[in-house]
Formats: sequence, structure tokens, C-alpha cells
Amino acid sequence: MTVSPVTDRLHRPLRDLRISVTDRCNFRCNYCMPESAFGEKYQFLKREKLLTFEEIERLTRLIVGQGAVKLRLTGGEPLMRQEFDQLVARLAKIDGVEDIAMTTNAYFLPEKARALKAAGLQRITVSLDSLDNETFKAMNGGRADVSQVLAGIDAAVEAGFAPIKINAVVQRGVNDHTLVEMARYAKERGHILRFIEYMDVGTLNGWKMDQVVTAKEIIQTIHAAMPIEPMKRAYDAETALRFRYLDGGGEVGVIASVTRPFCGDCSRLRLSPEGQIYTCLFATEGTDLKTPMRDGATDDDLTDIIRQTWQVRDDRYSEIRGEGGITPEKIQMYYIGG
Repeated sequence: MTVSPVTDRLHRPLRDLRISVTDRCNFRCNYCMPESAFGEKYQFLKREKLLTFEEIERLTRLIVGQGAVKLRLTGGEPLMRQEFDQLVARLAKIDGVEDIAMTTNAYFLPEKARALKAAGLQRITVSLDSLDNETFKAMNGGRADVSQVLAGIDAAVEAGFAPIKINAVVQRGVNDHTLVEMARYAKERGHILRFIEYMDVGTLNGWKMDQVVTAKEIIQTIHAAMPIEPMKRAYDAETALRFRYLDGGGEVGVIASVTRPFCGDCSRLRLSPEGQIYTCLFATEGTDLKTPMRDGATDDDLTDIIRQTWQVRDDRYSEIRGEGGITPEKIQMYYIGG
């Protein structure tokens, strides 16, 4: 069935698909999977509930048919999914896919980076919130040292991934004193650093507005140490405010979902590990594709569900955050990726 690209109620096209391949992670970052809620007794999804690689490939092909051209593989920690490079190889062969990226904590990259490159992965984003080891361990639940993440980044560079993008969530009183050190590290190595305002994703991280270090504050801090100037966004739906260093030494950015929302250009659909699609990072519910697929739905049937889900989409949570004083029970970030 040949169909035209789909748009939502706010005339936003579907261009990006974020695929969460597992709900498991080996870290316990306090803003995503805090140890208090995800301890040793926490029950993650059983294998049979997860989409198989064949199912992910099928659904991805159908979503690409609706206009998606960029894929981002996430989790949880995606490299905890066994034989993950085989999924990358499947997705890389889908007609219409222009870009395949992965967000990872980099812990497993030393042994997996080369296989991922060979499979067709094009870009890697690493989550690293501080270079100060005690601060970093406090934020990841004591699950890893900075040196292990840096080793993963180095392995990715050696495998041919460049530039590496680094995401750092900034929390007031936690890691905001390490921003310049992070910026200098990335600048000196040619990596692209993205600071992220601490967001109210999910309902388990105890988010409060006074914990947010605003984009304005972050930009001022970096500019005072290493002068920067604004750059244009690379494309309409890009999430980061971009800045170039005045000495020509690369760029830095801030994702300001809280203080400077970018909902108006959002083109992202999210696929969960068990086959639900979500039209917003802050969604309260998803649309099930796994059940009809396993019950024998045709590609046309599934395409109809995907199109109808996107066509009624009117999400703009970050623009209306806090209106009416009601905080909905949002889906957790580890379940649908960042």
C-alpha cells in the first residue's frame, strides 16, 4: 500500500523514530532509574514480552513508510540486549532510513563498538553527566567509574565513530559545578557536548523546578570560561540550542525542554520494548502494536494504527507544563528512551 507521509493535528510530520530495545540498564541514574525504585527485587520485562528483532524490523519498516528517516536506538541501556549488532544490521537495510544512531552509557562499548560500526550504526551519543568521579558515581547509583565510560568513548572513536555526541543532564547542587570541565574535555577532543535541563520525565525522580539549572545559566557559565556565540539549528526538529566557540574549536549545545520548549517542531515517535508507540516523551499512555501484530494483523492493518495514532497527536507537554496544577502519571523515561 502506497501512502503519503503522515502529519499530526499541529501539522508536524513524522520524521524520527526512537526505538527502546530493552527496559534494563546496568546504571541507576537518579533522574531516570533511581536505586530506591529499581533495586535488586525490581522485576523487569520477561523475554517473551519484548519485541523480537524481526518484530522491531517489521514495525520500523512500516513507520519509515510513514515518513520517518532517522532512527535512534535506546533503552534502558541498548547494549544489554543480546546480539544487538544483529538488530542494527537489519535496520540498516530498510529502504528510506537515512540515519541510525544509538544512545548508550558506553560501559559495553570497548567490546562492541567495532561490531556496531560494521553492522551499519552511524552515530553514537554517550550519556556522561560529570567527569568528577565521585559526582558521577553519586548520579549513576555507584554502578561505574568515569574511567569506564571514557574507555567506551575512546573505543567508539577507534572504531570510526566521529564526532561522538555526549549528553549531560544538569542538576542544581549535584553536578552543576563541573560544567566547564565537561565542556573543556569535549572541546579538546572534538566531541559534541549537549547539556540537558533536568526534566520531569516519569514520576519517580522527585523532580522539582528549583533543581533545574536553566539553559541561560548554563550558557552564561560556559561563555564566561570559553566564549561562544549562537548557531542555527541544523534542521527544524533539532532539540538543541547550538553555540560555536569563538576560537573555532567546535560547538556546545543545550537541550532546554523546561525553559525553552521546542514542541512546535517535534517530529518524534517512540517505540517501547514491548511494542507500544508513544507520541511524546511525557506521554501518559501508548498505542499497542504488539498484540495485533502477534494476532495476525497485516502490514496494512498495522499501518492504519500507526497513521491514526499520529494523525490525532496534539502533544505539547513542555509548552503547557504545570497548567491547571495537575501532574499526570507519565511513562518512565527508561521505558521509552530519552
